Amino acid sequence: MSRIKEFNLPDLGEGLTEGEILAWLVKVGDDIELNQPIVEVETAKAAVEIPAKWAGRVQAIFHPEGSTVEVGVPIIAIDTDPNAGPIEESTTAAPASDLPAPSAASLAAVQVAPAEGMVEPGLIGGVAPGGRTAVLVGYGPRNAPAKRRPRKGDAPAPAQAAAPVVPAPVAPVAPAPVPAVNGNGRVSGPVLAKPPVRKLAKDLGIDLATLTGSGPLGSITREDVQRAATATPAAAEPLTVTATAASAASFGADREQRIPVKGVRKLTAENMARSAFTAPHVTEFLTVDVTRAMKALDRLRDRREWRDVRVSPLLLVAKAVLLAVKRHPMVNSTWAGDEIVVKEYVNLGIAAATERGLIVPNIKDAGRLSLRELADAMTDLVQTAKSGKTSPADMSGGTFTITNVGVFGVDTGTPILPPGESAILAFGAVREQPWVHKGKVKPRLVTTLGLSFDHRIIDGELGSKFLRDIGDFLADPEAALLAWT
Repeated sequence: MSRIKEFNLPDLGEGLTEGEILAWLVKVGDDIELNQPIVEVETAKAAVEIPAKWAGRVQAIFHPEGSTVEVGVPIIAIDTDPNAGPIEESTTAAPASDLPAPSAASLAAVQVAPAEGMVEPGLIGGVAPGGRTAVLVGYGPRNAPAKRRPRKGDAPAPAQAAAPVVPAPVAPVAPAPVPAVNGNGRVSGPVLAKPPVRKLAKDLGIDLATLTGSGPLGSITREDVQRAATATPAAAEPLTVTATAASAASFGADREQRIPVKGVRKLTAENMARSAFTAPHVTEFLTVDVTRAMKALDRLRDRREWRDVRVSPLLLVAKAVLLAVKRHPMVNSTWAGDEIVVKEYVNLGIAAATERGLIVPNIKDAGRLSLRELADAMTDLVQTAKSGKTSPADMSGGTFTITNVGVFGVDTGTPILPPGESAILAFGAVREQPWVHKGKVKPRLVTTLGLSFDHRIIDGELGSKFLRDIGDFLADPEAALLAWT
């Protein structure tokens, strides 16, 4: 069994197909332990640290930071027995089916210095590890001499009798032509760039033929493409224009920014588009006087056992949702084509805005938690999300979601359902407003709730009753607890 083991990028969540390498936590030559974090990868759901499957020494790293790698592709090679001596190159070639990627052993044992005029290893047309020629799939190097097609009128060569063989004169070797240099200062001919660089240029709309490569032999690097994407285009030749035209604002690419859609943003866009055009959305609104609820929170904070707990209005909203779901179980369900799946557990999702985009981690079986346990779970959930350490498992399996748009000073919204859920609640800002209370207009603390639901499952009556129950709890949480529990 080979001591060199190649570690493939695993599927870190539900059907993920690729991930971006954010940072390598080890380098070639490092000794690592079993389950030691070796790389941080951003998937479409979160940024996670991947642990090592084996202990040993890092032999090779196949992909640099910033590259996007498909699931199942080798990302690192580990020598699982570094004390066994130097690695010897195998004398028997392994079958191609057993080597989905260049072997780390061959990479370490074979070092080929590029001769003058050679293409850098890894570039299309150059020498790949092991001395092979890197070619596009479906095209191999042709070693047979070229043959000219016979032309019309060419007479067949007559058979020759045996005669002394006269050696043909050897033509003098002509000096290799000097490569032509185009206007960009790059050697003319095929553009030299690795496949990841070509993909990046295509995504950013950059023509590789217009760039001057800074890599070996003028090859285009990732930095060249990124620099071209952010550079200001060169000024055009001066034109004779009127004073009005010269002062007009330009609306070209120099005043535009192109942001690649990937990771969390890409997944969010796909989910929202699928949900918006699959589930028939209905949104209802309710404005509630939450003055009593805010006073109840103040009394809760003053209690000795709650002084170290983060208590926010969102905690009461979450509790209101959990109690309302118990009274209206159909709200916590999923449309499954020919049936509706009503779930007896509530995985309560809390939408969180992070540097990488919007994510919705959820608290598993939140209906079984006490108010104190719910407060602790919400605090941990938010802190983990802001630090970028939310795992894919924490974002899977949600059944109901709350989005707190009030933290941005927004009164309410019409949220889009997360895929697989039948309802989502928007919690708006709590503001002091004039309100009729006990027959008089007084300043009261008021908020607006927005409930979007799937009209295939929840009709207007059920949606209205559910939203009304949430409002009743927030208007007088103590009375609602006594009445409902």
